[in-house]
Amino acid sequence: MHNKKDCGRSRFEAVLLGLAVVCQPLLAVEADTPFANESSLTASRLVEVVLARNPDIPTMEATWEAAKARIEQARSLDDPMLSYSIAPQSAGADGMDFGQKLSLSQRLSWPGKRDLRGDVAYFESDAAFVGIEQVRLKLTETAKAAYADWYFVHAAIRINGINKSLLQEFQNIAEIKYSAGRASRQDVLHAEVERVLLEHRDIVLERHRRDVLADINTLLQRLPDQPLPLPVGLPETIPLPAVEQLRKLALEHHPALRALVARTQASRHRERLAERNDYPDITLKAGYNTLWNQSEKRLTVGASINIPLQGKRRAAKDEARAMTLRLDSQQRAKVSQLMGDLQRAVEKVRESEHVLSLYQDRLLPLAEENLEAAQSDYEAGSGNFLDLISAEKNLMQTRLKREQARADYHRRLAALEHIVGGTLLAHSGSNES
Repeated sequence: MHNKKDCGRSRFEAVLLGLAVVCQPLLAVEADTPFANESSLTASRLVEVVLARNPDIPTMEATWEAAKARIEQARSLDDPMLSYSIAPQSAGADGMDFGQKLSLSQRLSWPGKRDLRGDVAYFESDAAFVGIEQVRLKLTETAKAAYADWYFVHAAIRINGINKSLLQEFQNIAEIKYSAGRASRQDVLHAEVERVLLEHRDIVLERHRRDVLADINTLLQRLPDQPLPLPVGLPETIPLPAVEQLRKLALEHHPALRALVARTQASRHRERLAERNDYPDITLKAGYNTLWNQSEKRLTVGASINIPLQGKRRAAKDEARAMTLRLDSQQRAKVSQLMGDLQRAVEKVRESEHVLSLYQDRLLPLAEENLEAAQSDYEAGSGNFLDLISAEKNLMQTRLKREQARADYHRRLAALEHIVGGTLLAHSGSNES
């Protein structure tokens, strides 16, 4: 029984130790505060910190460094071989020289083989580097979308606060009119109900704020309830380049496509190397052998070659050609998919531009004017309280939808930038505000 208790205690301590090991990196991250002394947060700043703290990027950078190191190895000569042997029984024998052999050999690949191996390693390292860019682009898109959510939830909280103040003003007007006998008690009660609903919405929005906070902190490799600075706003819309220019940018810069191109180039060079392997390698040799009695025979030089067997080399060439065909097919499919994704992303950004302009330039002014008219009519006694509340709700929803459209625009723009392989600011002539 005592042994079982000790065993149980040991397992429990092992679990605690395991949890400590797992949680230690996360707790260590909290030792530094990425936004110390910062009262506000921009999208670019969030992207910067997310990229700096992501653990996948250093791992991929190390993989790329390893791939780069293979280039020099692939292009280098094989190590020369030095051998030495002796005839033990000749040591100290009367009338006999001490017998020993010394030889040096160097293997030389057929001309062009080492260059082709180096080219294969170069394009493989290029594909590894592009993989880093692909991760950075995806993280950038995710961080910008998360920032748009962070902006919107704070905008919704601010709008809800404005509406509570506005509703309190309407409630005061209703109470004054009720006291003067120019309104019914129902108007006051209706205002109270609406105020309670807005207070409930505060609770819902606060829960949403904590959800977004947890999402961003997950990106930052932090505990989910760590505080973040308030968002300063979102950049203005930018004019999109022509679709033809966006297609060109995507074909030139999209990392997944560039990685496929690099791997295809590596496969083509591997195919050429397989063909070059039909030619033998040469090994140059030089030796000195004292076992020969005649001194003229002791120094030897020579060469040897391997005899390429065609069976396995034919199979290697078939494999290389098949790999190239597969990568060519994948590349064409990726281009087709990329062009479709690009077209859909452009249409979504244009739609968001239209919706944002609609709310900003037309619907919001109309909603504000409608509320002013409803308030004037109610105070003058020619309107009813329900019309006033309806106008107030319409204004609140219009403001919310405008901010939602702004956030949607930047989420969709981030997705488009991911497809074209980088920010569009440099191509639009606009700057972040």
